[in-house]
Amino acid sequence: MRTKSTKKNKINVVTLGCSKNVYDSEVLMGQLKANGKEVVHEDVNDDGNIVVINTCGFIGDAKEESVNTILQYVDKKERGEIDKVFVTGCLSERYKPDLEKEIQNVDQYFGTHDLPNLLKALEADYKHELVGERLITTPKHYAYLKIAEGCDRPCSFCAIPLMRGKHISTPIEDLVKESKKLAAKGVKELILIAQDLTYYGLDIYKKRALADLLKELVKIDGIEWIRLHYAFPTAFPLDVLDVMKNEPKICNYLDIPLQHINTELLRSMKRGTTSEKTRKLLEQFRKKVPNMAVRTTLIVGYPGETEEQFEELKQFIIDSRFERMGCFAYSHEENTNAFLLNDDVPEDVKQKRVAYLMDIQSQISFEFNQEKVGKVFRCIFDRKEGDHFIGRTEFDSPDVDNEVLVDATKHYIQIGQFIDIKILEATEFDLYGEPVK
Repeated sequence: MRTKSTKKNKINVVTLGCSKNVYDSEVLMGQLKANGKEVVHEDVNDDGNIVVINTCGFIGDAKEESVNTILQYVDKKERGEIDKVFVTGCLSERYKPDLEKEIQNVDQYFGTHDLPNLLKALEADYKHELVGERLITTPKHYAYLKIAEGCDRPCSFCAIPLMRGKHISTPIEDLVKESKKLAAKGVKELILIAQDLTYYGLDIYKKRALADLLKELVKIDGIEWIRLHYAFPTAFPLDVLDVMKNEPKICNYLDIPLQHINTELLRSMKRGTTSEKTRKLLEQFRKKVPNMAVRTTLIVGYPGETEEQFEELKQFIIDSRFERMGCFAYSHEENTNAFLLNDDVPEDVKQKRVAYLMDIQSQISFEFNQEKVGKVFRCIFDRKEGDHFIGRTEFDSPDVDNEVLVDATKHYIQIGQFIDIKILEATEFDLYGEPVK
């Protein structure tokens, strides 16, 4: 018989998946702390007796990681190392009946909109007055700012609307209030996130209002960088480019997943655009903000993708020379429109295509980085790791982009500070430099 652990009540929140999940975990932890609960995030000592797993259900690999994490903590519970396991987030929202049937030793499953019920299960009350309050899990100098929940886009391959619901924008005044609180706590960089930044405002203001939001956020004292993640190419609000060009606080950086360039596949993906429109949009980006770093994400192996269509995508990457790029193999997801199609590209072909594109991008990145050698960039430093302080330029987002490394045996840098760094050498994804004296 399993015995109860001897640990005192401590709630360990484990976050999987994207930055939206990080934000949700921070909100949960803020509520728990306000209720007097002892709460930690991904505790290295793993000594919490209650575990909350915030899962991801986006594609196959993410789902597998979430399931394996649940099983890991259920096993700890069965061995008496912890007392309770709760599961929340996207996987739980999407597959709750299946999970309840297959992994029964979880105490309770919750969806993406079940925060009050999850808090109740953790013997805490949902405090409405804490809206906008969070327990930040990132380094204290940057934080994610989720400006909207859900998505109204009909992309055929994506299960996000099934897990997150319809698009709901957060009012500008609420986001400004939240950002001021973050700035007061020492946050210097805001990373704006949503399933679709460019849709922001349509539901509450009846117009695309991302530019209006940015104009208010730049007024906040203490905030020095504002970074844009997850824009959508169709009907992109071009007034955002004017704000980016004219406001020094807006990083010359845009994360805009394009997914593909072949018009036939874009139509099947229900992306609402064409190859010609996509190329024209990129031209507008480069014309308006010539030194903008564009990050994109691409899908290979979508149903029906031919060698010719893949070659078109390959040439598009060579021609476009994205500063930052990610690529993933198509995942055949239940209850999406694309699930009705024949998943006819073999897995080994998908993986070869991913590797091929990333090899091209690696060379492009190397060439861009070589051009930075000898130049000076304003960088913010996130952490010390081994013998290096590790920072970023305005063209780099945490965890996914290039890093700037400074030899910690020769120089001292205060974490969270902006420092001018002269680049001495560069590899494909790293820059090595020294502070400008």
